[in-house]
Amino acid sequence: MQAQQWRQQLKQQRQALSSDERNHAGLQVAKRLQALAEFQQAQLIASYASFGGELPTCAIHQQLGAAQRLALPVLHPVVAKHLLFLEITDATVWQQNRYGINEPELRCDRVVPLTQLQIMLVPLVGFGPNGQRLGMGGGYYDRTLSGNLSAWQRGELPRLLTIGLGYDFQYCEGLVQQPWDVPLQLVVTPSKVWDFSR
Repeated sequence: MQAQQWRQQLKQQRQALSSDERNHAGLQVAKRLQALAEFQQAQLIASYASFGGELPTCAIHQQLGAAQRLALPVLHPVVAKHLLFLEITDATVWQQNRYGINEPELRCDRVVPLTQLQIMLVPLVGFGPNGQRLGMGGGYYDRTLSGNLSAWQRGELPRLLTIGLGYDFQYCEGLVQQPWDVPLQLVVTPSKVWDFSR
């Protein structure tokens, strides 16, 4: 099956879930994340504001420890199809971007460099047996992360762990990895933690 066919089928399945089913799945994923030592130890976590049928992240954000800080993405104002991550505080002002997704108002003093992040929680439409991620098709996460692959290889981002969040049915056995795909190290679904880092 082609990526676009996977995308269409999985988005339909996602949209067919009731809000109760989505919220229950979000709670299960939050519990599995909280059980991971890497997540417990992380002090600065990038996540996302769930949109449409994406796995809800509210429970994850609400359960962060007192010493943990949260950053969420905004569309990069200068570099096309890239993301910036901004630290969230009680004073954060929210706005909708051009896709209708809630994001924090851009403030330069709140921008968090990727080198400071320990974990990045990533939305997905599907994922494959090698950690390959099928997104919405815009390539924002792939572009944002691919610019830092060489930094990873040089050991400059040793603590950045990318974790995809999704539903169990989003696993795609036959998903083909594209040259531009940045694979995920872990994927957490309601019933399982998939480890692709080994």
